[in-house]
Amino acid sequence: MNADKREAIFARLKAANPHPKTELNYRNPFELLIAVLLSAQATDVSVNQASKGLFEAAPTPQAMLALGEKGVRHHIRTIGLFNTKAKNVIKTCHMLVNDHGGEVPQTREALEALPGVGRKTANVVLNTAFRQIAMAVDTHIFRVSNRTRIAPGKDVLQVEQKLLRHVPKAYLLDAHHWLILHGRYVCVARKPKCYNCSIRDLCDFRDKTPAPDKK
Repeated sequence: MNADKREAIFARLKAANPHPKTELNYRNPFELLIAVLLSAQATDVSVNQASKGLFEAAPTPQAMLALGEKGVRHHIRTIGLFNTKAKNVIKTCHMLVNDHGGEVPQTREALEALPGVGRKTANVVLNTAFRQIAMAVDTHIFRVSNRTRIAPGKDVLQVEQKLLRHVPKAYLLDAHHWLILHGRYVCVARKPKCYNCSIRDLCDFRDKTPAPDKK
């Protein structure tokens, strides 16, 4: 795919959604960090349902520590891997309080040092909370990048690096959101909705899904 096509793709995505946002509910960087930590192998909808009561009970790292692992577990018991996630939430809050004055750090290295926080989570926090250029490649972005040929790669790191290199600079800051939303609602895994896709004429995917028959 050439630069002109990429420019046109992101121009259309921006025109359709000028101010894209994460679908996770949060009010500050701390809540975003915890929400993303909870989102592994869980939907944003389920995380939002669980985090609502959790954040009401514990809106700060200090309050989360006071709530304790058992209290965290009670609030997030409806989402997958809740036992491990509760432990990581408490361990992370200990580090935030002891090492960062109760604030969420703004560097990748410091974020990735937190329990349960990997590269993708760090990228989401850096990009969404602190508006730094970062590309959090999840399954949706990996699929869209490869299927459209915007940034094909054999693994998430390669796709991340290619996106950072090839997405036009004017769109880099919000590209993560446009791609994830496109993958979640249009360029879905099994049968992409090519017939409802705003970039179908620019996409290099060969086997485009035809419109369903109207009966």
